[in-house]
Amino acid sequence: MLPEPPLRATNPVEERVIALIEPTASGLGFRIVRVRVSGNRRKRLQIMAERVSDGEMGIDDCSRLSRALSPVFDLEDPIPGGEYDLEVSSPGIDRPLIRVEDFERFIGHEAKVETAAMIDNRRRWKGVITAVSGDAFTLVGDHGEATLQVSALSDARLVLTDKLIAEDLKRAKAAEAAADENTDEGKTP
Repeated sequence: MLPEPPLRATNPVEERVIALIEPTASGLGFRIVRVRVSGNRRKRLQIMAERVSDGEMGIDDCSRLSRALSPVFDLEDPIPGGEYDLEVSSPGIDRPLIRVEDFERFIGHEAKVETAAMIDNRRRWKGVITAVSGDAFTLVGDHGEATLQVSALSDARLVLTDKLIAEDLKRAKAAEAAADENTDEGKTP
């Protein structure tokens, strides 16, 4: 198993939040995608999460995770210096790519990535994810082919394309059909 990349948190406060919430989230079947703290006077704590089982995150999931995390934050306030607004959300369709598994899941899709240091005289790359091996992934774009390490990234996210939207709609319809099927099985004639 590869270590978690630094993309989930950008500072010690965010790292502390992840350490506090990960056991609760994991116990509910969620994976923390990313944590961000923003704002000056009134802070905003944004937690992106997804279900471990299928990578999805619905509104009910967000509410359930938010309710479960509130007591954790009541016991140990993670944000120094006052009040904050808690926002629990899905990663979204043009989601950040954080783990090697994210790159594997989205092979064939376009991504924009930025490296922490210059590689081949550049830091920004855009192209289609074509392969993943170990900690490395390959992007093919206007720059040609580039193989980069996930651990070398400072930012990475999917690019919103028609193909990505179509696959997301297909996945949503399949999930809805499965939910309907489960509801039908629970009914008595």
